[in-house]
Amino acid sequence: MTETNLGSTIKMRDGHEIPVIGYGTYELDGKAAYRGVTSALEAGYRHIDSAAWYENEREVGKAILDFCTATGTARSAIFYTTKLKQNNGYDNVKQAIQRSLDACRLGYIDLYLIHGPLGGPKARNESWRAICDFQKDSGGLLRSVGISTFGIRHMKEIVESGLPLPVVHQIDLHPFMTRSEIVAFSKQHGMVLEAWGPLVRGLRFKHPVLGDLAKKYDKEPAQILIRFSMQKGYVPLPKSASKERIVKNGQVFDFQLSDEDIAGLDGLDEGLVTDWDPTDCA
Repeated sequence: MTETNLGSTIKMRDGHEIPVIGYGTYELDGKAAYRGVTSALEAGYRHIDSAAWYENEREVGKAILDFCTATGTARSAIFYTTKLKQNNGYDNVKQAIQRSLDACRLGYIDLYLIHGPLGGPKARNESWRAICDFQKDSGGLLRSVGISTFGIRHMKEIVESGLPLPVVHQIDLHPFMTRSEIVAFSKQHGMVLEAWGPLVRGLRFKHPVLGDLAKKYDKEPAQILIRFSMQKGYVPLPKSASKERIVKNGQVFDFQLSDEDIAGLDGLDEGLVTDWDPTDCA
């Protein structure tokens, strides 16, 4: 195992490093978002995932800043991600980026993603061009940039545009939705894959294969799923509002799944969509 703890990192194509596990904040707002992020940081997480769509950038940013102040941790030790809500035109996208910067108050954003491919080819192109231009012109306010939940057709548009390629593709990945073709295309073009929904939103915790592996490794189904994601080379983003669960989700560095068990989990693919799937949108 090359990863040793929650602070271990993967180097992205642009030279920046991303921690191997992130804490997801989807469906956490207000005080719940602040508490969740605080619990995650206290448990050792150094990678926090937010989005304009989640309406929690302000609370997430405040939790990070308060933790840094209270513990003497440098802001640079925390990897913060947020995302563009709408593909609604070049100028609007630049304004949205600035709103996200103003909301989090962290000084800069480590990773900024297009949240999805909705809106059509022209809108996607304008969004990506605006993000790349903002990154180039802002003097480090956007450290790394990427995409989320794109299909192969959408990624081909970026490749053919001549614009810089994303360094990250965040998409739902787990044994019940393996997305082999999208994964292969993303890797071919140098993107680190982040797995949102790595716990399958709890929908398959009682699956017999997961149950058998949990017994074999003396771990919980959630820990098996997170370990699977890491060994596939993905960066999982487990989410929980429970401090106990947040801690347990990070306790995945003391075991390794066998190649046979990884293959068995890969064989569970059923194309299970746990939230939304715009990968085939026009």
